[in-house]
Amino acid sequence: MAKRTDFVYSEVSEPHRVRTKKILKQFPGLRNLIGKNPNTIFAIIGLVAFQVVLAWFLRDQSWWLVFGAAYLLGAFADHALFVMIHECAHQLLFKNRSANRWAGMFANMPQIFPSSISFERYHIKHHSFQGVHELDADLPNRWEAKLINNSFLGKALWLLFYPVFQIFRLSRLREIQTFDIWILANILVQVAFTAAIYYFMGWHALAFLLLSFSFSVGLHPLGARWIQEHYLTHSVEQETYSYYGGLNTVAFNVGYHNEHHDFPSIPWNKLPEIKKRPQSITKLCTTIRHGPSYSSAFCLIKKYRYLTVSYAESAVKSPLLTYQNQMLRCP
Repeated sequence: MAKRTDFVYSEVSEPHRVRTKKILKQFPGLRNLIGKNPNTIFAIIGLVAFQVVLAWFLRDQSWWLVFGAAYLLGAFADHALFVMIHECAHQLLFKNRSANRWAGMFANMPQIFPSSISFERYHIKHHSFQGVHELDADLPNRWEAKLINNSFLGKALWLLFYPVFQIFRLSRLREIQTFDIWILANILVQVAFTAAIYYFMGWHALAFLLLSFSFSVGLHPLGARWIQEHYLTHSVEQETYSYYGGLNTVAFNVGYHNEHHDFPSIPWNKLPEIKKRPQSITKLCTTIRHGPSYSSAFCLIKKYRYLTVSYAESAVKSPLLTYQNQMLRCP
């Protein structure tokens, strides 16, 4: 892929809505996978308990042990909690919306920063308006892309401080309510939890939780997910990629990203069935490729460009054929 200095632009709509309709028309049996998974709450409880217990054990340990535990253990638990928050944002645990939000806030607690409710707002827009710069928080800012450019070191630092860059994207987003009673509740829960950790366990325990959060979304094998999902590492013909490697076991199948975007109402435990079934997306079209392994994180950093798809109705600079248009090219 040749180096570029701008986004790739497309004059077609985001691909997944069209794909979903075509897939369900041809394979209506996939509707049986749609539903809730209330058992996910037990995974949330276990992960939160794991982080709190580990923080307690590390309360009087050396800083080397705190850093090591955060990178090797805490980051995996925090990343899994991100996936749990993601499930709650899609209302995939309970029928009651409020119950899902409270579950998401509970999962958010060990991550220190209040983000569960805000994530729901931004993420649903990401699904509905994928690639629209004013509505999709997954797209980098233009200054962000120009600042990092194609520098290996710049990309590594970008991934290391990925949450910071995400914060700067929020000001450009439209049609999103930034504060209400739910966001206030999220903040108060986080303040109470953080204060309790500090009061009963001290700085080392709190540092462990902060580092676990930082590693889980930063320069870590799991952090490669932020590149794998939507960055155009292979070509400009496909802007969503799936990962089918072993880390899905500890990441609650979040790697099945094409499957999730096509069927956001299917819970995490049933996403692999879409691929396994004879009536599957891969049967519908074999041109959908999967992304590289998370274990290739540093190779990803070296390879990826700031190439993301930006959809526009006017002033289209470089129209591309997205993989939704390849659906009928099946053998």
